[in-house]
Amino acid sequence: MASPQTGIFALGTAAHAYLEFDVIPSADAAIAVSSVARLREPRTTIGGVNLVAGYRPELWAIVAPDAAPAGVVGFNEPIHGGSDRDMAATQHDIVVWIAGASYDVVFDTSRAIVAELMGCATLAHEIVGWQYHHDRDLTGFEDGTENPSIVEAMSVALVPSGLVGEASSLLLLQQWEHDATSWEALPIGSQESIIGRRKSDSEELDPKPPMSHVARTDQDRFGKIFRRNVAYGSVTDHGTIFVGFCGSQGPLARMLESMVGRGSEPPDHLMTVARAVTGAYYVIPSADRLAAFGAEDRA
Repeated sequence: MASPQTGIFALGTAAHAYLEFDVIPSADAAIAVSSVARLREPRTTIGGVNLVAGYRPELWAIVAPDAAPAGVVGFNEPIHGGSDRDMAATQHDIVVWIAGASYDVVFDTSRAIVAELMGCATLAHEIVGWQYHHDRDLTGFEDGTENPSIVEAMSVALVPSGLVGEASSLLLLQQWEHDATSWEALPIGSQESIIGRRKSDSEELDPKPPMSHVARTDQDRFGKIFRRNVAYGSVTDHGTIFVGFCGSQGPLARMLESMVGRGSEPPDHLMTVARAVTGAYYVIPSADRLAAFGAEDRA
C-alpha cells in the first residue's frame, strides 16, 4: 500500500514557506521532476523541517502517467462569477512547502532548495507563512473549525487505495489578501454575518446567512477537504494562505465556483473584504512514487 507525504499531516509547525517554481523552457521536465523528488535527501535538507513537494497536474501526467489522478487540471484560467472580484490564476510547475518550528531552518532549507533546482527551474513565487494565535486567521476568527481529525483527514485528503495515484493528494494553494481597514471598521455582528460564525466561540449562526463564507463553502454540500491555512504578510499587507488538500479536485473546484457566485448562486460576502491574488492546483504524489522517481533518475 502506498504512503502519503507525511508533511501534509504534520500539525504544530509555526513557520512555513511556499516556493513555486517554473521549469526552464530549455530544461528536461523529467529531470526537473526528479530533482524535486530528491530534495528529501539529507544532502539538500536541514533537520527539523517537513517537506511536501507537488507538480502542475499536466506536468505530472506527462512524466508519471501511471501515478496521475484522472481528470485533474491546473488552475489555468481565472474564475469568473457574479461577484466583482474574480479569483486569479497563477499556475506554476512545481511547489515545495517547507514547514518547521522556527523560520531560521525554513529559510536555510528554502535557500538550499532554490540552489539545488538552479539550472532546471526558476523560483517564480515565494510566500512566507506563520501561525496566528494558534488556530486563528487575521480576521480574528478561528480557522479550520470544520477540519477533520488527523485520522479522518487521511480519507479526506488522499486518493483512495486502488485508484490511479493512490495516496497522492490534490492541493489548492491560494494567497488571500485581506482588506484589513474595511474589515476592522465593521462591527462584530457584521463580521459574524460575513463569516457565518460567532467570533467568540466559532459556533455557526442559525440560520446561516446565505452569503456567508460558511454557507458558500459548506462541506456537507460540496465535499470534505483538509486545510492547513496559515497567516502571511506585514502590518500593512497581510492575509491568509489557503492550503487545501483533497482526494479529488471536485470539492475544491465546486467551493471556488460557489464563492464567486457562478450561475444563480450568490457570491461569498467574504470576497468584499478579501481577494485571491494567486491560485494554483498541484498533484502531491505519494511518498513512494516520489522516492521511486528520484531513484529512477539516479539509476
